Amino acid sequence: MTNAPAKLDTPTDIKTNAAKTVAQALNAILADSYALYFKTKNFHWHVSGPHFRDYHLMLDEQATQIIGTTDAIAERVRKTGNTTLRSIGDIARHQTIKDNDADFVSADKMLAELREDNLALVASLREAKDIVDEAKDNATSGILDDWTDQAEQRAWFLFEASRKG
Repeated sequence: MTNAPAKLDTPTDIKTNAAKTVAQALNAILADSYALYFKTKNFHWHVSGPHFRDYHLMLDEQATQIIGTTDAIAERVRKTGNTTLRSIGDIARHQTIKDNDADFVSADKMLAELREDNLALVASLREAKDIVDEAKDNATSGILDDWTDQAEQRAWFLFEASRKG
């Protein structure tokens, strides 16, 4: 007789349907966070031009901030009694932020693309806020405010760094 592994059954007071909806929203944010992290690091590694040092350092700081949210996002999914993303393929199936595999991207295009990606993440975070508030998931709601503020700040810095004149 084989012992089957125990099902992940994290206790939560969030109703099952609401918990699944919360988890779906958070997993989408997690996938986009990983996509945005990797794109930001890609641009950090490949930026060039007269503002190289400033952009290189800013993109590294932003990537560090983005990757810093991923564990908390995944743990919120688990705390609601659900499962989170498990692989690069799983991330690819859930992400809405597009990859950039171009051989060369100018610095101004990098900043513009990352600004738009961060603003898209802000929109997803706001949608998730409505979902978690409806589910009465106060803990996730509060954390979403911080993540939204961080993404807005990244978008603002990218905008200001890209201004001409």
